[in-house]
Amino acid sequence: MYSFFRDILFLLEAENAHYVSMNLLKRICSVGLFKALISYIFTPKGETLKREIWGITFKNPVGLGAGFDKNAVYLRELEALGFGFVEIGTATPLPQKGNDKPRLFRIKSDKALINRMGFNNDGVQSIKKRLAQWKEKNITTPISKRMIIGGNIGKNKNTPNEEAWKDYEICFNELFDVVDYFVVNVSSPNTPGLRELQEKDSLLKILGTLQENNKKRPTPKPLLLKIAPDLTNEQLQDIAEIASSIGLDGIVSSNTTISREVLSAEAKQKADQIGMGGLSGMPLKSNADFILKEIFALTNGNIPILASGGIFNGEDANSKFKLGASLVQVWTGFIYEGPSIVKKICKKI
Repeated sequence: MYSFFRDILFLLEAENAHYVSMNLLKRICSVGLFKALISYIFTPKGETLKREIWGITFKNPVGLGAGFDKNAVYLRELEALGFGFVEIGTATPLPQKGNDKPRLFRIKSDKALINRMGFNNDGVQSIKKRLAQWKEKNITTPISKRMIIGGNIGKNKNTPNEEAWKDYEICFNELFDVVDYFVVNVSSPNTPGLRELQEKDSLLKILGTLQENNKKRPTPKPLLLKIAPDLTNEQLQDIAEIASSIGLDGIVSSNTTISREVLSAEAKQKADQIGMGGLSGMPLKSNADFILKEIFALTNGNIPILASGGIFNGEDANSKFKLGASLVQVWTGFIYEGPSIVKKICKKI
């Protein structure tokens, strides 16, 4: 059924297809009976699916990565599809349009996407308002039954790197009361110079400032770092050392890749035509698995890792768990496999 619907959606430009499909789902879920039916069909059930991390109960270990619901406008719909957690953002202090369109591309032959979105979002104030409304609506829902919300934060394009820590702290302060955990995004390839913030001194400044702020709170929030799949061994070692010294609560491994070597010959030709952007999907799996394995070893398995990159089914998810992941995130797999992906994965884990 979804394959037929997907073929129709794939006739549209990729970013337009995203909004058409999600806005249609939003209309359907605005009717209580239909939302209940969708939830009944797609939500996995079972106490054994629950995961307890940082004192937070995740009703299942399958989440949706940042960038899909940047502005926190589809939370009700994503909850109905059974996600255990959703990461909103990347949020920046000021609204920004992102890069010029088109900026999202399919490579169907390899079940991949290339995006160069550029942190397009409504700004942290608008996102905060929606999250506060969501929190108010769900205030009576037991935490073990509700969808967990992560806040993925970044810097505005025009903020110089030496002042980036200020942008991260603004977003941290604004979203603190409306998210369950934070992810510091310094690994997107689509904001010029952003990945330079993965270097040791820059990371120490950003993460140190946030953690100092965090520890002053009555109830600190878990603080995670999202890393790229293109890091060198030396960079991974630096990150492991920083995670220990700063007291990071977790790592998201990993973001999209700038490499095109993982693509088939046919797909490489199309990627060359598309140009710059981060590659995600099935071709990313081997690189993402390698980074996951390395960072798990370097941190001695002492901090939770949220794994992403090439997860399309239960076998893919289980391979991440075997390599040390505590939770998994889908994104491109959701596009290609459809609304039943969470339930199908949960049947196999």
